[in-house]
Amino acid sequence: MRCIINFFKNEFSGWKKWEIFWILFCNLVILGVSVYLKDTAIGIIASMTGVTCVILTGMGKISNYLFGVLNILLYAYVAWNAKYYGDVMLNLLYYFPTNIIGWFVWKKNIDEESKEVYKRKMSVKQEILVGILSIIGIFIYGYILKLLGGNLPIIDSMSTVLSVVAQILLIKRYMEQWIIWMVVDMVSVIMWIAAFFNGGESVAVLMMWMVYLANAVIMFIKWFKDIQLNNNELDGKDKV
Repeated sequence: MRCIINFFKNEFSGWKKWEIFWILFCNLVILGVSVYLKDTAIGIIASMTGVTCVILTGMGKISNYLFGVLNILLYAYVAWNAKYYGDVMLNLLYYFPTNIIGWFVWKKNIDEESKEVYKRKMSVKQEILVGILSIIGIFIYGYILKLLGGNLPIIDSMSTVLSVVAQILLIKRYMEQWIIWMVVDMVSVIMWIAAFFNGGESVAVLMMWMVYLANAVIMFIKWFKDIQLNNNELDGKDKV
């Protein structure tokens, strides 16, 4: 019990004021609007755990994987009802096991002083390779989803394939993950807007993706600055 208390104490200590404001603001807005519009409890909890997960990810906190597992299970249920089968398979067959893998990888790469994960930047060759493989994957998976009769197969495929790529970069702690998450979030916002107007699907989930998009922009800037600061510190040590 003491280990659990100390773990969460480390995870939620040393935050800047804007970071505390951001996580509280996002969750309270989703909760307030969702309750007002009488959204489902599952949709609300899925959205709030998802938002908490991505913000903790941006903060470099390993506890993001705990909130991520709960979000995965609930979101898969909501996506199934919306007939976004690509999202369902993505969450249950990919996100669930990679969350477990990510936990152990991040645990080995935590800065004991800041309690945040060490961050990295990709090379130009890596960026080009990731881009080519992503495009190929989108068209192949889009064709499969079309055969399954899914809604918006190409858009669903883009969301799914890029999410797979971004999750790998997340586990490997690359800054470029946030650029891909921006694309994923924009595509997903379009998907859930369409679902909302077609059948009144969860507004909480739609808001969740909107927050994801804003968070991806904010956290890209944070990771970029953190990496620059770390490189400057290393350069300073080399000179000494």
